[in-house]
Amino acid sequence: MSVTFEPGLLNAYFVAGTQDLAGMRDLPSLLDEAIEAGITAFQFREKGPKALTGVAKRELAVILQKRCLKANIPFIIDDDLDLALELNSDGIHVGQKDDKIETVVERISVRKMFVGLSANTVEQVNAANQLDRVAYIGSGPIFPTQSKADADPAIGVAGLTTLVEASDKPVVAIGGITENNVAQLRGSGAAGAAVISMISKSDHVDEAVAAIKEVF
Repeated sequence: MSVTFEPGLLNAYFVAGTQDLAGMRDLPSLLDEAIEAGITAFQFREKGPKALTGVAKRELAVILQKRCLKANIPFIIDDDLDLALELNSDGIHVGQKDDKIETVVERISVRKMFVGLSANTVEQVNAANQLDRVAYIGSGPIFPTQSKADADPAIGVAGLTTLVEASDKPVVAIGGITENNVAQLRGSGAAGAAVISMISKSDHVDEAVAAIKEVF
């Protein structure tokens, strides 16, 4: 049974792949911890030189999807439409440098799968406003980030607020968000925060998630 999209699912949005793990942690157990702490969505983002591919990636995706299904939170796959279609994931997230959004929308036309789209300029947000199948927009990086090697320059909270005002769809903030700066997002109009390192590198996942949910 798939999760139907609603903006509240963006409140505390955890994004991770095996490349984001530190030390002896494994992703399924970290996801269990994050779910227990109260995350509202999970995106499987397996990217980078050391990322899993092929069968290994699919097998891990299946394990993670089952955990999300049991917890009734959306399982979203980043930039792998074939895998998302094969597993019938709840959502697919697409970046501006990934598959063309029009192609993604066309291929999922008969599915209930929702679409998230990265949009970091007013022009990109205006284009996204024209696409009915795009459920939400991911905007950032808000602050400088080390989690993405190809990250764009930080747009700051003011930049985020501008994009929220331009968007017809809920916006989730992403990029460089930590327990020290997440409170700055209050009042931006964003629906939530999407984080990688704030959870994946935390020694206290419950506190990290609580800090996000206190703002959203």
